[in-house]
Amino acid sequence: MPEPRPDELLPVPLPDAVRAALLAPMVDQHCHGVRRDDTTRSGFEQLIGAGGTPAPPGTTHFDTPAGAAIRRWCAPVLGLEPHASATVYLSRRAELGAAEVNRRLLRGAGVSAFLVDAGLDVPGVLSPAEMGRLGAAAADEIVRLEQVEQDVAEAGLPAADYAGMLRDELAARAARAAALKSVAAHRCGLGFDPSRPSRGSVIAAAGRRLADPKARLDDPVLVRHLLWAAVDVARERSLPLQFHCGLSCWGMSGTGPGDAGVAGHLADPALLTGFVRALAPLGVPVVLLHCYPYHRQAAYLAGVFPHVYVDAGPAVAHTAAGSAHVLRELLELVPFHKQMYGSGCHGAAELCFLAALCHRRGLARVLGDRIAEGEWSPADAARIAHMIGAGNARRVYRL
Repeated sequence: MPEPRPDELLPVPLPDAVRAALLAPMVDQHCHGVRRDDTTRSGFEQLIGAGGTPAPPGTTHFDTPAGAAIRRWCAPVLGLEPHASATVYLSRRAELGAAEVNRRLLRGAGVSAFLVDAGLDVPGVLSPAEMGRLGAAAADEIVRLEQVEQDVAEAGLPAADYAGMLRDELAARAARAAALKSVAAHRCGLGFDPSRPSRGSVIAAAGRRLADPKARLDDPVLVRHLLWAAVDVARERSLPLQFHCGLSCWGMSGTGPGDAGVAGHLADPALLTGFVRALAPLGVPVVLLHCYPYHRQAAYLAGVFPHVYVDAGPAVAHTAAGSAHVLRELLELVPFHKQMYGSGCHGAAELCFLAALCHRRGLARVLGDRIAEGEWSPADAARIAHMIGAGNARRVYRL
């Protein structure tokens, strides 16, 4: 079956300039690598499920908004009829092989640059360079702070040397990165003391940490120290600092060392207000990721603080046909120059493709309504679509 043309995928009639802006290549400002190998049905279903866990006995993750959307929209990309059954879809996927499936879906996303968090420490996923090559796009790495800290903790150094080595390692990895990212929400929540901890408290906490270096970092003092060390490096390198918010796990079988099983953990970005306020004089951009179901709170923070940005993240792919509702709520308040597109995809290339498709389709509905109501001109709508799709990310990440 021939794959539909991109302009056939938008659900509402729009002025030519708005359609062109929606269909233009986007910057995926936060994603993860997808699997490079073939997988079983159960393995694939865990990748597309919101929590990264098996469906209950007798049920399937294809009976979800994302699962139905995969059968509707990804099937034609693999040469099948829309709404192909799950069995037919997975059989075709296996027939093509993971490399060809990834190539088709990543390129079909219409992305010009991937910013890839490679710090999940999950085997078998594509590197940033491989994501770029298969997706015919540029690719840069996002450095996950907690992974850097884990490597430093396991290096076998004295507690007195911990802070210095952590700072040096962060600086070295930041030299080739597009951004730094924290999953502090998984470790100690976002309502932590925003002040920089004292040197003495860091050394004492490092002594406890280094007694069991393979354990996950969850000491509030060291989490705060890691964040402030990252702020220092981000200022020097003019890099944004990303924070995982909202639902802490979307389709991930594990979110890093010691983080398996955090699916369903909620982190309201409003709890980060103290730290965000402390960073305001420093000029470090803060990007709030995956904020659903707190996207309205995130939109407010982006409106209040000049250095705060937001994306809708995996909620766009996982709500699928409901993506317009999520984007409409975000656009109630967010400054248009503060919202960015990020798929947040992980594991399955289908989620990368779906996120881009559902973003374009959902935003098309929102823009169409605004134009029809006379609230925005076609030129306004086209400019907003361009800013969210690529322009804001190119400015913030200096792409």
